[in-house]
Amino acid sequence: MSRWLLPVAALATLGGYFGPWVGHRAAGLIITGLDMGEYVKFLPPVRAGEIWLWRPGFYAPLVAVSAACMLAAYRREVAFPFWMRLGLLVVAGMAALNLLPPAWTPARLLEPEFHVQTAALIALLVGLAISPMLAHFPARFYRAGVIILVAAATSFPVQGFFAALPVIASLYNRPLRPAWGLWLMLTGLLLLAVAAWRIPSTARPAR
Repeated sequence: MSRWLLPVAALATLGGYFGPWVGHRAAGLIITGLDMGEYVKFLPPVRAGEIWLWRPGFYAPLVAVSAACMLAAYRREVAFPFWMRLGLLVVAGMAALNLLPPAWTPARLLEPEFHVQTAALIALLVGLAISPMLAHFPARFYRAGVIILVAAATSFPVQGFFAALPVIASLYNRPLRPAWGLWLMLTGLLLLAVAAWRIPSTARPAR
């Protein structure tokens, strides 16, 4: 069960993150979790500083999923079969690459507003390259790191989303409630923390 819980949690988190957080009958007015990081910076109250939110925090779920999968793929305590290990690394890479801004260029990555995203992307890609070595860190460090990332991935996006939701509702001229994507992402993040906590402290027999 421990082997399956991590990939299921990661896919559920990404499914909710890429799913609608603001629903609408018109497809062009649906806002996903991935959209929120760019969308909020165009809201007048956010630009004027009337609403506090940390825009890079909307990308914390991507960092949590990428790090959790990448750091667990080679852990001997879980002993993932080859095909599942490869799948975890692919999910980790895809989550990391979604930190790239829209229509990105190397010069744009160096702009101040993207410094946090760029630093996180570089750290995740370097970690992905050396993930077999990182798997030798004690399991307690893995558990603590993933739980901290999950806490950040639930607090910053949710705070920012609910701070911006009344402004978005005024633009849509209708009451808005969080769509299913937000709740699925939060469920996936909770399962991600549980999966990390269930990582055993002793190695399993190699397959």
